[in-house]
Amino acid sequence: MILNIENDLHRFRNIVRGRVRRDLKKYMGSGELIGKQGDKFVKIPLPEINIPRLRYGKNSAGGVGQGEGEEGDKVGAAGQEAGDQPGEHELEAELTLDELAEILAEELELPRIEPRGKKNITTVRDRYTGIARVGPKALRHMRRTWRQALQRQLSTGTYDPAHPVLVPQKDDFRYRSWNSKNEPQSAAAIVYVMDVSGSMGKEQKEIVRMEAFWIDTWLRANYKTLSTRFVIHDAAAREVDRDTFFRTRESGGTLISSAYKVVDAILTADYPADEWNTYVFQFSDGDNWSSSDTKLCMELLAERLLPRVNLFCYGQVESEYGSGQFIGDLRDAYEKDERVVLSRIADRSAIMQSIKEFMGKGR
Repeated sequence: MILNIENDLHRFRNIVRGRVRRDLKKYMGSGELIGKQGDKFVKIPLPEINIPRLRYGKNSAGGVGQGEGEEGDKVGAAGQEAGDQPGEHELEAELTLDELAEILAEELELPRIEPRGKKNITTVRDRYTGIARVGPKALRHMRRTWRQALQRQLSTGTYDPAHPVLVPQKDDFRYRSWNSKNEPQSAAAIVYVMDVSGSMGKEQKEIVRMEAFWIDTWLRANYKTLSTRFVIHDAAAREVDRDTFFRTRESGGTLISSAYKVVDAILTADYPADEWNTYVFQFSDGDNWSSSDTKLCMELLAERLLPRVNLFCYGQVESEYGSGQFIGDLRDAYEKDERVVLSRIADRSAIMQSIKEFMGKGR
């Protein structure tokens, strides 16, 4: 019975995975999914899957003690008419973040990332490579147990080849045991940069928030340690926490170089290139204050940022107020540099393609 339940659960999870994969583009543009995120699980709303329910008793039997009325009377409150709209049957299914990352990789055909640097810390990993004389039943090693029983009977002369019967005794039982090994731990650092001047509205920030969730999900599946930092800027830049990053709205001019200087300071202080795999994701509507500041940005990228990073990704979120010039400046300067990836994000429906453009090279 338990085996049947496990098989049914496995089939149901495959159905859920198939539904999520089919509607992945919709989920990537929905903030509802992000709101249901836990530390290790995400709740996926699946309104089209109905769960069967058991009903006890014979369908043809009349009810007992169900209130006043005679057989054949209409059931329901007086004066109410039947509706003509379907009811809501929404189910929330849990998926781990690793499962979500796997679905993302399958649908977008994302290659696995090969880490470049090793962080100077180790993690203890247990591997079941040893054999012990004591242990739980779940780790009992039957082949070694029968071998030990056979050796015992052979040594004591109680083994009869004509009637080979092996009965393991307490001292014969062997169990799998683990050996602990210290291994270097791959680590990644993400620095998100966003223009928060007046031209970046609420919808633009929501698009960035959703895209950042999927970027985090994919990179977390590739690295054991993930550190995330946030930088906002208008004419000046500063580091903030996650909540401030997505909620701040300021006004004034835009100097992108101010953000690059803060990113440079963060990488210099905390993320040596030989230890960390570093990713910078910048989001803007494409405005910058002047051509002279754009020139400074290109110098900072070439001399300070690009030598340290696995990828520098620039996502230009469409805004009716932004000029959209900066993505063209980056393309002119770094079109042939594989460390620089550019993406236009017109609206929520473009998030899926943007993630594929950013992470599709496996760097």
